[in-house]
Order: sequence, then structure tokens, then C-alpha cells
Amino acid sequence: MPDLLIELFSEEIPARMQARAREDIKRLVTDGLVQAGLTYASAGAFSTPRRLALAVEGLTAASPTTHEDRKGPRTDAPDAALEGFLRSTGLTRDQLQARDDKKGQVWYATVTKPGRPAADIVAEVLETTIRNFPWPKSMRWGTGGLRWVRPLHSILCILSDEAGATVVPLTVDGIAAGNTTRGHRFMAPDVFTVSGFDDYAAKLRRARVMLDTQERAAEIRSQADNLAFARGWQIVPDDALLAEVAGLVEWPVPLMGVIEDRFLALPPEVLQTSMKEHQKFFSARNPSTGRIEGFVTVANIQTPDDGATILAGNQRVLAARLSDAAFFWENDLREAKSGMVAWAAGLSSVTFHNKLGSQADRIERIAALAREIAPLVGADPDQAERAARLAKLDLRSAMVGEFPELQGTMGRYYALEAGEPEAVADAARDHYSPLGPSDAVPTAPVSVAVALADKIDTLTGFWAIDEKPTGSKDPYALRRAALGVIRLILSNNIRIRVSEVVMAHSLRLLPDTYSEVQEGGRVIDRGSQKQIRANYDIVALAKEHGRRVTLHFWKFDEEEKLSLNAFLHDRLKVYLRDQGIRHDIIDAVLAQEGNDDLVQVVNRATALNAMLATEDGRNLTQGLKRAGNILAQAEEKDGVEYSFGADVKFAETAEERALFTALDTAEPAIRHAMTTQDFPAAMTAIAALRTPIDAFFEAVQVNTDSQIVRRNRLNLLSRIREAGRQIADFTRIEG
Repeated sequence: MPDLLIELFSEEIPARMQARAREDIKRLVTDGLVQAGLTYASAGAFSTPRRLALAVEGLTAASPTTHEDRKGPRTDAPDAALEGFLRSTGLTRDQLQARDDKKGQVWYATVTKPGRPAADIVAEVLETTIRNFPWPKSMRWGTGGLRWVRPLHSILCILSDEAGATVVPLTVDGIAAGNTTRGHRFMAPDVFTVSGFDDYAAKLRRARVMLDTQERAAEIRSQADNLAFARGWQIVPDDALLAEVAGLVEWPVPLMGVIEDRFLALPPEVLQTSMKEHQKFFSARNPSTGRIEGFVTVANIQTPDDGATILAGNQRVLAARLSDAAFFWENDLREAKSGMVAWAAGLSSVTFHNKLGSQADRIERIAALAREIAPLVGADPDQAERAARLAKLDLRSAMVGEFPELQGTMGRYYALEAGEPEAVADAARDHYSPLGPSDAVPTAPVSVAVALADKIDTLTGFWAIDEKPTGSKDPYALRRAALGVIRLILSNNIRIRVSEVVMAHSLRLLPDTYSEVQEGGRVIDRGSQKQIRANYDIVALAKEHGRRVTLHFWKFDEEEKLSLNAFLHDRLKVYLRDQGIRHDIIDAVLAQEGNDDLVQVVNRATALNAMLATEDGRNLTQGLKRAGNILAQAEEKDGVEYSFGADVKFAETAEERALFTALDTAEPAIRHAMTTQDFPAAMTAIAALRTPIDAFFEAVQVNTDSQIVRRNRLNLLSRIREAGRQIADFTRIEG
């Protein structure tokens, strides 16, 4: 079986596109080969800045010959129908077979498709792949019509086995496939031939190209750590930057530089961000001082002076960048010391959303909500309100204008410079968190209060103006905000009813929402609700314009509250599924009252999940569901709901009496456990019903001829159903 080697050699491929390109070339080529009838043992994709490669091992030499029976028209069908069938199969009439069918005799054709050599199939699949490759951005060059991420120079495509290597005959837009490639652009630019993947990888290494991205990343990490260790420093871990730099070089040569003393007073986050975003440098921290004092840049070439010239040039560029950062920092510190009044005033002219007012309006809402939430999370209300008013002021700072990713981080520095308490300053930094499923969750009370207020205001506002997420579209990151609310509440064990907080906040929010004055369907004015209500008398307008004028206000009513609550529940289901709790268990718990107390929902679901993981729990569920089904059928037939209470004196069997006794013990235990929210105890109490319920259904016929006994047994089943309902809606549990 031959092996296939493909290399598409081009100008530099952007680092951010390489990982996806490796996946795409592997998927497109291997899927195409399989669809054409070939099989293979394994495949691996590789990339460097100038090449995209694919190695396929154990490829079959040819596709198999296939035979397909095709059903045609009936034997007595018109000649035109038969002629059309013959054209579609490429056969003659004497090659057809007449076979019996349900509607008489029918013509059948056996169409044989001979196998094709692998080289022909590879050429066809690779050309299709190149012409339809899904680059995020591509370009044309020269006079050809081919699109590629950067100008494509050559195609290497060979099939190799023990007998040698064969070039696959392929030409794409004037570029003919061959068995040659090139090494490093500067250190080994000459053309060389290859005979297979092992030969290809070995010759590339001799030509100063590391083919494997992971190998380049490991080399960068190792050399950078060694350089830092020699100075007593540590490299600040940054996996995203490491992956990017590994995609920028074919032969990584890390070089270490030192940051000038005049810049060491800058916050470490500023130094790190400036070097990463502008220069792709790794930061080096001095553990004895805690400062960022050096950097590692990764060159793509070995030079006679061991990179001294490269390093000197990088140091000059870095000094210019950090001079800008120092200028921003000094100006921002002056504003912070003056109380950030100008920044606060400036946010009045910054629109948060054209239907939700300015950033200043939003800050007022968040401050009021943070003050209300503060007692619920153990925070000082004055500090929570103060933190909310300061948290977003750094949006007007020069530093955040240059580096938006530092919002919040710089807010903490400026708040401390303004003399604010550490709890307030920390909240300015932490109130955006958590930003994702792996992001740390704030635990300081003031930070939690402001973070919750920020996210609840976002959700309530966009629900009020009907900008909910739809399908995969979520332009305002409302799913992330909802997950943030959930993680904040659960991680800090906050016992609040989210829907009540949302409804109370909606009353504060609505005066800032966008509204319109319409005359006959035509908008004649627009603004916030408070502006419109202050400027217009709707009764006078209606008289003046013949009752054709209306005010259109956004609303947040009970329907919107339920919709937002359901959205939070959907996010909670996703979160809990990741924690190993089944979706049907979550649904069973959410069907109960109090489902907007998220801590209670999770505690109940966790306990129920643990019980259902046992054999007793699974069998009990079947018994509860069986009781519910029998009751539902009887209630539908009799037109009554059986909840009148069963009497043990009508029990005819020992199993009935045993169930009465078990329920008499379990019911108060379940009620007490649910009242105290001791959910494991509630599960233990209801699990004790498993044996008597099983015995009851094994020995007792519920729908007996005696109506008195039948109704008593149905009322007994009602007690079973109600015992289960105190914990969850067991009808929603699968299995």
C-alpha cells in the first residue's frame, strides 16, 4: 500500500489560520479519498509559516470495482422510457435483464464501475481541495483565477512505496505538482527532492525547518525558560502567545532582552500587554522583585552575531512602544488623583446601546442594584455602590483606549491612586468576571455584588428591548452574562431569587430605555422614556392630531421575567451537564416551585443525581412513575383527582399495610428535610419507600372490583405521588 505526501508551499500563512488549515486539509482530502473508494491507515497534517502538508499512510493502490443493480421501467413501458434508461446506464438493450416485480416484469441493469488508480483519485481530490479551501480570507495574484491565503508557489504530491516515489499528475492554475520543495527562506533556500514523508521531514530539518508546530512550541518554551533561568528570572506563561509565535517561525531562535529601568515603574500588566500585542514578546519576571524586567523575542534565523543586531533593533522598537505607554500612564494617574471627575462626565456622551441610554445611565442603574445586592452577599452597601460608580471609569482612560483588554485591570490601579479602599479597587478589576467557563469567579463580597449587578443589568436591559439571543447569534454575549450570574451565585452560595431581583431592577431600568412618539405609524420623535414622558402630553397630542399619536415604550412584564428565567435555566442545564448531572434530572428539579433559587436547584439536583445512581434509586423511580401513571389513567376515567387520603382500615393485604406504615414514617421525614433543605436526608427518606412500593405492586391489584377498596388504593398511590412531588417531578426522569 502506498503512502501519500502533499505539501502546498506558499508565502507566509497567518499564524492564527494555521491550526484550522491543518484540520481542513486533513478532513477534505481524507473524506474525498474515502468517498472515491480508497481506504487509508492514518493521516497527519502539519504547517509552518510557508507550507501546509499532509501525510497519509497505508493508502489503497486503487478503488475497488463496483457492481450496481439499477431498476428501470417495466418491460411493456413506452420505448422512450427504455431509451432514457439505457442512456443513463450506458448499456444496450441486450445487456438488460427482465425480472418479476410487484407490478409485473421490470428491466434491471447491472452497472459495473471499474476501479480507478489512486493517483487519478488523489489528483482529482487535491485539485478540488485547493480550489475550494475554506480560508477565512484569501487572495488572487497574477493573471490566474486561483484563490489562496497567500500566493501559492509549488505543489508537492507523491505516492511512495517500496518500489520508489511517483509524482501524482496534477496541474492547478499553471502550477504542476512535483517532488521538490524548499527549506528555510534565508538559511537553506535551495530546492531539494523528497521520496516520502520520513525523507521529507529529515531533509526539512537539515534545511532549518521544524515541520511540527508542537515541536517548535516546545523548543521555544524550553529555550526561553533556559535563558530566563540563567538570569534568575521566570517566563510568564502564555499559551496563546506561544501557539501564535510557533506559527510565525520555521526555525525558532529565542533571544533575551532587558527592559530599560525607566519603564520598570509601569504596571506589569501594561508591560506584558504592550510587549505581547505589539511585538509578540514573552515577558520575564524577576521573582525577587515581582516586576517584569525582561523579555524573550523569537527570531526566525541564526545570525553570525548570535542575534545581537536583531535584539538591538527589537529593543529600540520596544522603547518607543513603552514610551507611549508611560505617557498614557502618567496622564491617567493625574486624572485619577483628581477623582476621575472628567472621566465620569465623559461617559455621559458614550452610548451603551441606543435603546438603553449612555454608559453613565447604566452606571447609575448598576450602582443602585449593587447597593441592593450588597447585604445579600455580605458586602458593605456604601462600598458596593461606590465600586459600581468607579468600575467603568477607566473606559475613558488613555491606557484602556490603547489596550482595551486592560479594562478593569487599570481601573483597580486608578481607584487605588484615588485613595479608594482595596475592596472597592478590587471590584473595579473583578466585576467583569467570570468571562468564560474556565475564568476565576470573584469571591470578595464587594466584587461579587458589583459583578452580579453588572450582569443582571445587561440581561434585564436587553430582554426589555427584545434583543434576545437567537440560534447561534448572541451579539451582546448574553449567554456569557447568564453563565456569569450562575457561577457567581453558585460559587459564593448566594441565596437570592433571581427573578425577584430582575423584576425590581426592571422598574429602575425602563426609564432609560429607548422610546418613540409615532403619528399614524410615522416616528416623529424618539428618546428615553423619561425624556418622552417629560416632553409630551399624550392626551393633548391625541386631541391635536386626531387620536393618531401613540407613545411606544419598551416593557418588562411577567412574560419577560418568565422568558429570562427560562433562559437562565437553559444556561444552568448546560453548566450542570458539564458537572455530570443528567438533563432529565435537571428538568425534574426545575419543574418544582422555587426554581429561581439556583443554589437550591443545584443542591436538589445533585442529591437526586446521587440517589438515581444507585439501584434502589432507579427502582424507586420506576415505582413512583408507575404510581403516577395508574393515578393519571384513573383520574381521567373517573373525573376526579385522588387526594382525599387513604384509610388503613380498608387495607386487605400485608403489603398494603406495610406501605401505609412506610409512608407514615417517610412523609414527615421528607417534609422536615425539604423544609431545612437537607436534600440528601430527603433522598434517604424517600429511598426507604422502594421496598414497600415494589412489594405493593407485586402483590396488590389496584383496580379491584370493590370500588371502596379501589378508591382507597388510588388514594394510597396519591400519597406516593405527593411524597415524590416534594422532591422532584419524577415523570420527567427518563428510564
